[in-house]
Amino acid sequence: MTLDPVFGHTAAACLGAVLLLGALDKLREPALFRDAVEDYALLPAALVPAFARALPLVEALAGALLLPGATRALGAALGGALLLLVSAAIAINLRRGRTRIDCGCGGAAHTPLSRGLVARNAVLLLLALAAALPAAPRATVWLDLVAAGFATLFLLGLYAVANILLGQHGRLLELRNAP
Repeated sequence: MTLDPVFGHTAAACLGAVLLLGALDKLREPALFRDAVEDYALLPAALVPAFARALPLVEALAGALLLPGATRALGAALGGALLLLVSAAIAINLRRGRTRIDCGCGGAAHTPLSRGLVARNAVLLLLALAAALPAAPRATVWLDLVAAGFATLFLLGLYAVANILLGQHGRLLELRNAP
């Protein structure tokens, strides 16, 4: 199975940007991310600092590997593995009923755990799968690159809106249920 190069470039660029920006947020606020990892209560306390330092670096590596065509498949595999890992951690805590803790996705905005985060990560995993597919054998022209650029910006905008809504979900429910 092959994928049109425009779709492959778009998927790789979008996921690469999401991973790089997420890693940058975590590296900018290491104490905040370490606290989020600790709140998940999945690792022994002695491993939390090392994991909290390593995960953003691996995330940045995956994002960077997605951008050049030669390393795209490796970046997609590494990004997909990271998405599965964090989705599993979210799912475990949701089953425990721990929905008030911060997802640790990056940034200072508190985003509580929810099924919406798992769904968002599933969409990102689909992007990783699309980025890993080989491109159809056709030449790309400048218009293909422009289309991929605009599609990437559009998808990143949707991602930002989804994150804002996920962060505000609890407040929106409170407003809906207010007398």
